[in-house]
Amino acid sequence: MCRRLAVLPNACLERAKGLKESVGSFLQKQDWRLHSCTNKLRKPRYRLTLEECLRWKESFEKLLSSKYGLYTFRAFLVSEFSEENIAFYLACEDYRNTECIAKLPAKAQSIYNEFIGSEAPREVNIDHETRDITQVNVNSPTPKCFDLAQYRIYILMEKDCYPRFLRSTTYRDLLSQLTKESCKAGR
Repeated sequence: MCRRLAVLPNACLERAKGLKESVGSFLQKQDWRLHSCTNKLRKPRYRLTLEECLRWKESFEKLLSSKYGLYTFRAFLVSEFSEENIAFYLACEDYRNTECIAKLPAKAQSIYNEFIGSEAPREVNIDHETRDITQVNVNSPTPKCFDLAQYRIYILMEKDCYPRFLRSTTYRDLLSQLTKESCKAGR
């Protein structure tokens, strides 16, 4: 085992192992189906296409707007032990879309405790100024109280994680598999 991995807690290693299996099965899946609840009819099966996978290269936003792109990117971040970034980003999206204003204080505190506060179990990497502003915002929560911190994490992922993802074996293997399938289907 790699020396750097040997010092990690077993829980992290087990999580990474589970992720590796999950990504492996993701790459192997042949028929992603969406089932209709009405009339017990199946919708036409949806398959990730080579074109969609190639669109992920166009922009980070296109990657995140794709269901399978987001899944694959998140799996990649878990394998790199930096999944807290996308988890925080998605938690902020959910928070911003909260319709019941009465739920904002509890949700804001929960997000702050999990990702930003001192001793947060999934602490994100933001500067102290952003952390301080966010802490003040959480004391009087509005739907936009995490906007600055979320923006900082988005930029971090776009400039650092996204380029690594595009160079990763995870993405390259998926492209390779879809290219082979596309060639077979074209025959």
